[in-house]
Amino acid sequence: MNGVALIARDELRLMIRNRVAVIAFALLILLTLVASLSSWAHQQGIAELRARHQAEAEQAFDAQPDRHPHRVVHYGSFIFRPLGPLAAFDPGVDAFTGNSMFLEGHRQNSANFGDVRQSSLLVRFGQLTPAFVLQIVAPLLLIFLGYGVLARETERGTLRLLLLQGVSRRQIVLGKLSALGVVAILVGLPAMIGFLLIAGQPGALALPMSVIAVGYGLYLALWIVIIVLVSARAGRSRDALMALVAVWAVVAVLAPRMAPDIASAATPLQNRFQTDVAIARDLRRTGDSHNPDDPHFAAFKQSVLDRYGVTRIEDLPVNYKGLLGMEGERLTSGLFDRYARASYDAQARQNGLVNAIGLISPAIAVRSLSMAAAGTDFAGHRRFLEQAEAYRYDLVQRLNRLQAEDVSYSDDTAQDPGADRRKRIGSDNWRRMPDFAYQPPAGETLATAALPGLAILLAWLAFASLLLSLSTRRLGAR
Repeated sequence: MNGVALIARDELRLMIRNRVAVIAFALLILLTLVASLSSWAHQQGIAELRARHQAEAEQAFDAQPDRHPHRVVHYGSFIFRPLGPLAAFDPGVDAFTGNSMFLEGHRQNSANFGDVRQSSLLVRFGQLTPAFVLQIVAPLLLIFLGYGVLARETERGTLRLLLLQGVSRRQIVLGKLSALGVVAILVGLPAMIGFLLIAGQPGALALPMSVIAVGYGLYLALWIVIIVLVSARAGRSRDALMALVAVWAVVAVLAPRMAPDIASAATPLQNRFQTDVAIARDLRRTGDSHNPDDPHFAAFKQSVLDRYGVTRIEDLPVNYKGLLGMEGERLTSGLFDRYARASYDAQARQNGLVNAIGLISPAIAVRSLSMAAAGTDFAGHRRFLEQAEAYRYDLVQRLNRLQAEDVSYSDDTAQDPGADRRKRIGSDNWRRMPDFAYQPPAGETLATAALPGLAILLAWLAFASLLLSLSTRRLGAR
């Protein structure tokens, strides 16, 4: 057996003899298993709940009686955001962004019913998921197991004895790294069990799962290198422990909590009330379809008359009120899209600043990588919102077109007792409306979105390895 293997075996033997370390390791393994199983069960429950509510909403929409199409526009419909299987590993922003939307004409509503709004404030401090355990808890366990791997040898004077016996500095360091690497593999093994549960679910994508596995492997490897590096540089085990705990507190706890606040202060967002006021103001400037003297809609009316070659809206072959509804929806949706894009751009700048802070915090980098590959980051939420708005606009315009083509203008404007019945169309029209079908991203899209975080972790690991290599040359010189 070579020197590296002997040193690694000796280090592992010392860890096993440490009763506190063994108990802590066992508790972490148990915690990771519980996190994997509970997160998977929670995800399954959420998926079934949302699927059931979606089916009920579609059934309620289809079950409407004969009525005027514009009433259906205001009746609206609920849709629910489906989550991919990888959300069981890392739910990302789903708990904060909401999971359902009410779609109706003339309005673009926001997503509602996020878990944070319905649960204890403890949800804000991190859900018990495999991602949370690997990001926060696992590095702390590695620190307590490995802070003295080299500092202890220096304190006891055994480092010089090893060097005198012909063991090279490089072999000593590689042996210590190997011992901690074995521990890291055992720590990550329960999370991989969770991955196996996810892999059997419909819609699981191999490429994003591989990226996540590689990302967390690099993250734990980085912590191993940092631990050995600090232990090599510190003169005493106590100093190494204090330094490593301070690094963990800043990198894994403080920076990820402060980064969103810094980004929010640097790029403030309009709240919902401010956005609604701004949209209403712009709508008044754009045009009022209820005002016959409004310049925009007066010009629209004339363009419609010219298109059909008539002089009165009563002579049109279609219902002018339906055409008016289509034009009004086109204008309002254009405003909604403009303000939504402005909000998306601001949030993208915020996320860009957070990711930039990830250059000094690998915990932010691995979190960004994990959420991007799982499809539970802001980009995933935006993808849902954009598809929901496209579906809402299409649904409303289909209903407006039904009013234009299936309801006559004379009936639509009549006031006699039987007019209300004549304005209605058959309920089979609602059943022919397409249901919302969320289109999930391809595996290549998710994997590509995770590449920046992966690159940051690689850069961190290369830099830390370089520093460890330089420190190895001076090991035992003092």
